[in-house]
Amino acid sequence: MNEKHYDLRFLPLFEDDLNEIVDYITYRLRNPAAAERLVDDVETAILERLPCAESFEPFHSARERQYPYYRIQVRNFTVFYVVIGNIMEVRRILYSRRNWKKQL
Repeated sequence: MNEKHYDLRFLPLFEDDLNEIVDYITYRLRNPAAAERLVDDVETAILERLPCAESFEPFHSARERQYPYYRIQVRNFTVFYVVIGNIMEVRRILYSRRNWKKQL
């Protein structure tokens, strides 16, 4: 079976989301070790998904989109990405228990 090769790209919005989460865990919850573990887990989950980015069910959004969103669950967070050609573009990471449908 031939696997498609995907390049990985992160939107600045994803980086902003992740930085905000890390800052909250590090400074508000005073648990920098947990923040570091979360970053490691997010990175691992994204890299594990990279070879098979389109092999999962697309996320059904209320909005019409040019590229369907896909999700990756990492602990209490959801990573959202799209596939554009051979690029897996990671767009957001949001707290799973939040009403994130308005943010997408």
